[in-house]
Amino acid sequence: MTRLRAMLSTTAVRLSALYLGLFALCAVVLVFYVTAISEGMQRDRTQDAIANELRIVATAYRRSGVAGLVRTIERRSRQPGANLYAIATPTGDLIAGNIASLQPGVLDAEGWSAVPFRYERIGETADENHRALAQVVFLPNGMRLMVGRDIGEREQVRGLVRQALVMALAIMFVGALAIWFFVGRRALKRIDHTSEASKKILAGDLSQRLPVNGSGDEFDRLSLSLNTMLGRIERLNEGLRQVSDNIAHDLKTPLTRLRNRAEAALADDGDRATRDEALEQMISDSDQLIRTFNALLMISRVEAGSSTAQMSDVDLSGLAQDATELYEPVAEEEGVKLTAQIAPGLTIHGNRELLAQALSNLIDNAIKYVGDVPAPEIVVTLSRADGKVLLAVTDNGPGVPANRREDVVKRFVRLDESRSKPGTGLGLSLVQAVAALHGGQLLLEDASPEAKDNPGLAVVMALPGGK
Repeated sequence: MTRLRAMLSTTAVRLSALYLGLFALCAVVLVFYVTAISEGMQRDRTQDAIANELRIVATAYRRSGVAGLVRTIERRSRQPGANLYAIATPTGDLIAGNIASLQPGVLDAEGWSAVPFRYERIGETADENHRALAQVVFLPNGMRLMVGRDIGEREQVRGLVRQALVMALAIMFVGALAIWFFVGRRALKRIDHTSEASKKILAGDLSQRLPVNGSGDEFDRLSLSLNTMLGRIERLNEGLRQVSDNIAHDLKTPLTRLRNRAEAALADDGDRATRDEALEQMISDSDQLIRTFNALLMISRVEAGSSTAQMSDVDLSGLAQDATELYEPVAEEEGVKLTAQIAPGLTIHGNRELLAQALSNLIDNAIKYVGDVPAPEIVVTLSRADGKVLLAVTDNGPGVPANRREDVVKRFVRLDESRSKPGTGLGLSLVQAVAALHGGQLLLEDASPEAKDNPGLAVVMALPGGK
């Protein structure tokens, strides 16, 4: 009973009941309208036939009087499918025709009969029930002439129409109940599954997804949209959890070191130079922490799309050339050869500051991690292929294993587990966010797949458009 009430409260069942009621009402109105039209047409045909018959017998009466009228009626009443004929005296006694008896009062008034009347044909049993419509004419000598037609066929048609209506309504009702049951049950089952999945999601299991049966209906479209949203929320929560863990891990050491240096500086009663050195180291550690938080804020703003208002046409060729020239002294100091292969005149619609920051991060990472190879080299390339602009920084260092490439773009993830090299582990995360902001993607590939020891790394920003 509870399940039935739940089914009756669903929108699908309510709509089915509403459509059933409207369709039944329209069907009833249509059947009655068609019945009325059919009866009107049959009535008009009956009156026309009777009027035509009256003209024929009236002609016989004018030519031969009552005797000719009687002969004509007797002859026509014996024909197959004959009309109803009756000649009666002024007192109502039947003297000619094919009618054995009439309903009382039919011959009392001249003109069309207002309502169908009962009659009995000559040669038929009294048990048979016939009804007819007729027109009565009073002759000059007081006698009454009646010409009519049986309406049994019309009554049969009316009965068949009513029977068809009842059967149609019965079939519609049974079909509606079946549809009501199956549609409502199916909709209720899907809603129950959705509710169960929602409860698990609310309990904290974001891996749950709303059911999709592949029919492509509105339930599927809604479930797909919500599943996409849930996937996005799950990724954001996972990123938040990972960032929180990494912040706790990566910032704990510098904060502890900062505290220890401050404590040592306070406890040291030595010369001022020692204290100044400790304060300088504390300032350096503090600057590193500030840079870390600034990088986190920038990544969050870029991922939120807050910089889209500053989009403009950017000369990417000039930007890449400037960045290469800026880092050439730094690379030379580290013993790394930095070159550029830049296609001229490439322009995209984007944010110049963010693109410059992303390219700087890529070059800086390449200089730090190119490794101890015999002839370290970094190449900045800019080209256009398949409708995309490819901005790449390639080195000939040890590269990044294929199974770690998805990890290195995450926040605070560094292949240098010992943290022997400076950095925050946020550089590639920012580059990926900038690429996504511009509708592109970040690709990590081997620079020289054939080299086993030092395959190098090619980090490519594939940006759409360009001109």
